[in-house]
Amino acid sequence: MGALLANVLQLFLFALLARLILDYVRMFARNWRPKGIVLLLVELVYSITDKPMAFVGRYIPPLRLGAVSLDLSFIVLFFGVQLLMGLVRSL
Repeated sequence: MGALLANVLQLFLFALLARLILDYVRMFARNWRPKGIVLLLVELVYSITDKPMAFVGRYIPPLRLGAVSLDLSFIVLFFGVQLLMGLVRSL
């Protein structure tokens, strides 16, 4: 049971990393629009990660750095999943 949960958390961690890459692609290539199978994968990544990031973002406000705000929900969620994976694997 612990190995199954660790694998699910690992897949979620990969989805978080894919979201990070997709967010950077959207930031630097504003005209990029996914098509075909890539569109399905992008939608899957966003649908998996949106709810947990919104939940964490509700309790942890963005960090203001002058005119820029840094969303800490990704960082907290990433390290939280890492910590949870360590706990699950140690059981």
